[in-house]
Amino acid sequence: MPGPDGKPRELHVTADKFGKSVHGQLPCVMCHQDITAVPHQETHQKVDCGTCHSAQKTEYLASVHGQEAVGKGNPKAATCTSCHTAHEIASPKTDAVKLAITKTCGGCHAENLKSYADTYHGQINALGYSYTAKCFDCHGSHGIQRVKDPKSTVHPDNRLQTCQKCHANASPGFATFQPHGNAHDFNRYPQIWIASKFMIGLLAGTFAFFWLHAALWFYREYKERQERKNRPHVKTEQLLQGKEGKHYRRFSLTWRIAHLTFAVSLMILTLTGMTLFYAESAWAPIVVKAFGGPHVTGMVHRVCAVIFAFVFFAHLVYVALRLARDWRNFRIFGPNSLIPNWQDLWDIIAMFKWFLGFGPRPVFDRWTYWEKFDYWAPFWGVTIIGVSGFMLWFPNLTATLLPGWAFNVAAIAHGEEAFLAAVFLFTVHFFNNHFRPDKFPLDIVMFTGTVPLEDFKRDHTVEFNRLVASGKLDDYLVDAPSQPMTRGSKILGFTLIFIGLTLLTLVLIGFAGNVMRG
Repeated sequence: MPGPDGKPRELHVTADKFGKSVHGQLPCVMCHQDITAVPHQETHQKVDCGTCHSAQKTEYLASVHGQEAVGKGNPKAATCTSCHTAHEIASPKTDAVKLAITKTCGGCHAENLKSYADTYHGQINALGYSYTAKCFDCHGSHGIQRVKDPKSTVHPDNRLQTCQKCHANASPGFATFQPHGNAHDFNRYPQIWIASKFMIGLLAGTFAFFWLHAALWFYREYKERQERKNRPHVKTEQLLQGKEGKHYRRFSLTWRIAHLTFAVSLMILTLTGMTLFYAESAWAPIVVKAFGGPHVTGMVHRVCAVIFAFVFFAHLVYVALRLARDWRNFRIFGPNSLIPNWQDLWDIIAMFKWFLGFGPRPVFDRWTYWEKFDYWAPFWGVTIIGVSGFMLWFPNLTATLLPGWAFNVAAIAHGEEAFLAAVFLFTVHFFNNHFRPDKFPLDIVMFTGTVPLEDFKRDHTVEFNRLVASGKLDDYLVDAPSQPMTRGSKILGFTLIFIGLTLLTLVLIGFAGNVMRG
């Protein structure tokens, strides 16, 4: 079918593409020197790019691609047009071409492209930015050789020099990083395999227990509310006489500020970190562009990491000072301690009996076992995420002290532990504190610092009874928060929950995309 100008449509489209290419001002016969066919007939002339690009041709003929294509006549071997295309050749200095060539390499080297995509270099590439190393930055372009060839730029003898083109201060350990290491080959990458399997087991075990715990809790609590059953707590209503409308002071201002700072910094860390972790997701480039690019996104991520770490260590100092002042009266496994004890185990067993209808609902002291888990989990998370993040933040220092595979392990630990923290907080933690029937839709105690006395008696019966028996309950009673304080706390709480659920949705979309891509 002829095109608008009367030429065959195929030739018209080809001419249009060629006109926009870097060679668009050259006549067709520069490449197609023996065109003799009439329109609608296919020609099979050989195009010799080396006529103009002799230096590149010499390199190519000596490369592994050239040896396969010319020396062995392998029709599947890469030629000039395999990487540069035929009629749409553009300058390899442009970002678009760099990204396109990298993707083209994956057409033949799919597994290597997949492992590359899991690295920081590949993640930035997936976000649409070309400033990190691409395939040709490490392996070369026209003169690519097999890794085992002494002339290869990635041969062990040449790798450090290649890395130093971008990382000027790279040490020998830096060059042992495995850019194509994967978690499926134990024989070649045992450290990566072990780290990956450990993190998968940790995620599976944590979610299996706590999601089951949440599901059973929801079922039992909802069922009892539907049946309008009274909870099996000790009846002490008469003790509340004269205290109607009073609140119990549960969290100090210091705790509340620390919690809010922790929450906000963690949410920003989740957004900026998961954007890189799931760089191939449709939403990730949008988020990075909104921040102003990967450099700004990374800077925000690190600033929030420092804030998060500061709050964590400031909390440790605060606790240490409090304990030092009252060390004579502090009991390590006492009711005011957050250190787990045997009673927590019995409480877990009793809770599951209640879930399954084999016993009454248990009563709790000042700290429940799930609150203790929420408290101690950041100690593990900050250690894993913090140490691995520090290693990735300062690669030259890391490479000076540790072998290259430490980067691979650090990347796995950092990403998977961050995934665990985000999904746990926005599912289990939200459920325990906001979404279970007795708390839905929101508990504002961490914003106001106080809880209605009736709720305190119900949720922490053991502590309530102890304070009543000792005559110290009045020491903790305060007036209910003002209406503006209550209203502001609800607005803040709902805002944080909305942000958390939005982040959870983005993370799950990224996870699903990774699973589908294999």
